[in-house]
Amino acid sequence: MPATLTALESPQSTSFSEFAQRADYSLMESLHADPQASVDGDDHRPRQVFSGHYVPVTPTAIPDPEYVAHSPTLFSELGLSENLAQDDQFRRLFSGDISVARDPMRPWGWATGYALSIYGTEYIQQCPFGTGNGYGDGRAISVFEGLFKGNRWEMQLKGGGPTPYCRGADGRAVLRSSVREFLAQELMHALGVPTSRSLTLYMSRSETVRRPWYSPNSKSLDPDILVDNPAAITTRVAPSFLRVGQLELFARRARSEAHPGAFNELRMIVQHLIERNYRLEIDAGLAFHVQVVELARLFRQRLTALVANWIRVGYCQGNFNSDNCAAGGFTLDYGPFGFCELFDPRFQPWTGGGEHFSFFNQPVAAEANYRMFWAALRLLLTDNAGALASLDQLRDGFSAAMGREIEAMWARKLGLANYDAELVNELLELLVLSKVDYTIFFRKLSGVPDQLSTLKESFYQPSSEQLDGQWSHWLQRWRDRITASGDVMATSEAMKRVNPKYIWREWLIAPAYQRAGQGDSSLIKDLQAVFSHPYDEQAAEVEFKFDRLKPREFFQAGGLSHYSCSS
Repeated sequence: MPATLTALESPQSTSFSEFAQRADYSLMESLHADPQASVDGDDHRPRQVFSGHYVPVTPTAIPDPEYVAHSPTLFSELGLSENLAQDDQFRRLFSGDISVARDPMRPWGWATGYALSIYGTEYIQQCPFGTGNGYGDGRAISVFEGLFKGNRWEMQLKGGGPTPYCRGADGRAVLRSSVREFLAQELMHALGVPTSRSLTLYMSRSETVRRPWYSPNSKSLDPDILVDNPAAITTRVAPSFLRVGQLELFARRARSEAHPGAFNELRMIVQHLIERNYRLEIDAGLAFHVQVVELARLFRQRLTALVANWIRVGYCQGNFNSDNCAAGGFTLDYGPFGFCELFDPRFQPWTGGGEHFSFFNQPVAAEANYRMFWAALRLLLTDNAGALASLDQLRDGFSAAMGREIEAMWARKLGLANYDAELVNELLELLVLSKVDYTIFFRKLSGVPDQLSTLKESFYQPSSEQLDGQWSHWLQRWRDRITASGDVMATSEAMKRVNPKYIWREWLIAPAYQRAGQGDSSLIKDLQAVFSHPYDEQAAEVEFKFDRLKPREFFQAGGLSHYSCSS
């Protein structure tokens, strides 16, 4: 959640000029720019960035931008009139034309560098220079930071063109991936999972981008054709876009004494993180070393709760590296993500991800990212043995803290007052054996059925007599626990508040982005309407279309059951 500021509540902004007055650039005003950056933001070719927290850079506008979608929910939260989504200057800004900026806005945006580690192993191979100084926001450009209803938000263009970190690529995003990110962020918000948000989505049919993808009806693991896609820019919004990988980058430089100001830049980025994402919870009057330890405690708390929420709703990050881990403790990267339909603890939608980033391995990946966060903070506490000990205890206790969050999550999904390891583990085994739809099963279970036939509606294959016996035994034991705890109806309603009825199903998303490419965004609007109330019972026609098992023909289908991170 964004940090609340002391600014007075303000009326709805109905014009671009009123929107511009919200500008307040804490990042550019309190952190260091790359001293080798250009003065006008014309910095679009790959190069090494040796110091500084950001590079001023202008986005590259897509030509003839067409409106595709906006988030009414977020517009309302920000106090923006929805009419702004169709406003010429607003559309131009959020399709990459920053020349419309007016005071107090800045006439350029900014991109940031960060480091990459995978499961705690530092990598520099992705950097074209082999040094780590060329890795960062290759096509994500922040263009606005401001105050809205007393909260600070940053607005970032995904697909806004090349930056110094582009590694020679075009800096663009295609409509397909932009629609996916736009819809996923707002669905996750409605599910109650901390996340970056979606503001607007614009596309250009005048500019196309060629990417590898899957031919129709392809069963190939990897993309098998090249496809021309409309270029698109989606604007994602968050209290900040600071990543664990950013802290990691400055820590690497501080350790190696890469330049005289390296240690100070690490301290500054940590201070800025506290201001942007944790100030409500961390007293500014505390000594800095105390604030750092408290930051580590709060981030651990947020990260463990976040990953438990991911598993609760069936979300798999797919590529949970340190550079895709928001230091504010919310979901950030919507490239190689997916939602589990057929339950499989090893579910991994991204063909490049591997089992180490699979559905049930996300807690382990989170711990690896937390270790990189811990290692960066540790450099700031070397002269305080007590603070170091406290910090180390937080690191050592991560696994136990993660376990507590996961156990509490399973208890909530099952309507139990307390976690029951035997009951949960037996259920997970049955879910795998019976090839069950994860979302449909738990929603059916939320009705506290007394007949196995109700749960069988979530099965992808016929059950055997032996399995039926195991299921009946488990169901009776579970029901006995539920009925013994008190009000069954209240338990059922509580379960329905944590087990969504409607969830992301890739085979329903694909037609939406395909039709949007032809200028028809009606399916996107339909999905927005359904996803805005994922826990609610909805109209019969909505249930018929969106609450059903994955059709057999979509299993093993390239681009639907699995996909590359080709965006």
